[in-house]
Amino acid sequence: MPDAVLTLNAGSSSLKFALHEIAGAAEASRAVVRGAIEGIGTAPHFLAHDAAGAMLEERRWPDGAALPHEALLDTLLAWVEAHLCTERLVAVGHRVVHGGDLHAGPALVTPVVLAGLETLSPLAPLHQPHNLAPMRAIAALRPGLPQVACFDTAFHRTMPAVAARLPLPRRFAEEGVRRYGFHGLSYEYIAERLREAAPDLAAGRVVAAHLGNGASLCALRDGRSLDTTMGFTALDGLMMGTRSGSLDPGAVLHLQQRHGLSAAQVEHLLYHESGLRGVSGLSGDMRDLLASDTAAAREAVELFVFRLAREASALAASLGGLDGIVFTAGIGEHAPAIRAAACERLAWLGLVLDPAANARGEMVISAPSSRVRALVIPTNEEAMIARHTLRTLAASRQGEPASA
Repeated sequence: MPDAVLTLNAGSSSLKFALHEIAGAAEASRAVVRGAIEGIGTAPHFLAHDAAGAMLEERRWPDGAALPHEALLDTLLAWVEAHLCTERLVAVGHRVVHGGDLHAGPALVTPVVLAGLETLSPLAPLHQPHNLAPMRAIAALRPGLPQVACFDTAFHRTMPAVAARLPLPRRFAEEGVRRYGFHGLSYEYIAERLREAAPDLAAGRVVAAHLGNGASLCALRDGRSLDTTMGFTALDGLMMGTRSGSLDPGAVLHLQQRHGLSAAQVEHLLYHESGLRGVSGLSGDMRDLLASDTAAAREAVELFVFRLAREASALAASLGGLDGIVFTAGIGEHAPAIRAAACERLAWLGLVLDPAANARGEMVISAPSSRVRALVIPTNEEAMIARHTLRTLAASRQGEPASA
């Protein structure tokens, strides 16, 4: 088997991975294995599938609540190396939510880089520590194996200063309190795919809609981020599966003052009990809500679409007009009813939906008469991480900076 890159996306209780076979060109690869270790901290469950979805490996640790990341990663690395039949694993690429002002591109992981990323944990307390834990574990388990950090914030470093600033006293901006934006790996992939599929549109004014359990929008002009809905944290912007999205700060003060909620309780409420789950009282999964006939479920769906259209319209203002919208991620790719409702609310911009194309899930779902084009493009953050990892390795071998 050719050389391969392992990509990791670590969360609080799961570790998603993909093994990418390097295919000739310096930046080309294809995923040949996908899997996850789920239930970390309770009863870990290891799963691996080939590119066709066939099960390659399954293992459970029913009494593995105390197993650390290092032990589970040792199992994963040993399995990957055995699957490769030889030690041909050349690098590991990691998704890292926050690169702050430190990184405008991917970075080769060194003790100095890792220490700098740890200082950003207060900016993303629910994500950053889990992103960094596998880096430390792999450095201990395979000290000679190169690792590359790929940042969700880096793509948005092209936003103008006015889009990044928050209206707070300047001393907080000096501490790094600003709008960063997230889902950057997804948006970067969409921008590259759009250049291939519709180069004329890619050069124009596009709103990309990453709609999943976590959801955001990005204003793209010529493939570069000019504005986005997520800001200082991944809690901002659109209503999400369990996250509130944008909220009047006065409502947070009310919850603390009237109901006596602590900062930790407010954090849990806004991240885990709000959004679709909170409004519906049923579920944070859009599939469940679309299948439900309850009034609360319908209201949650309506609010999701309302907020989506409102934020998309605001980004059209940031762009000075709109030439296209791209739907991606779980809801964006697989929920034609949500796409149709969103397009109906955006009809005033000149968007005319082709209902049949939308129902079939075609790439172009707008009618030929539509002034604004609507597309559905599946995202692939893993491919973006693999591509960045290979680029960064090549640059390091040539003595170029690991990140820009």
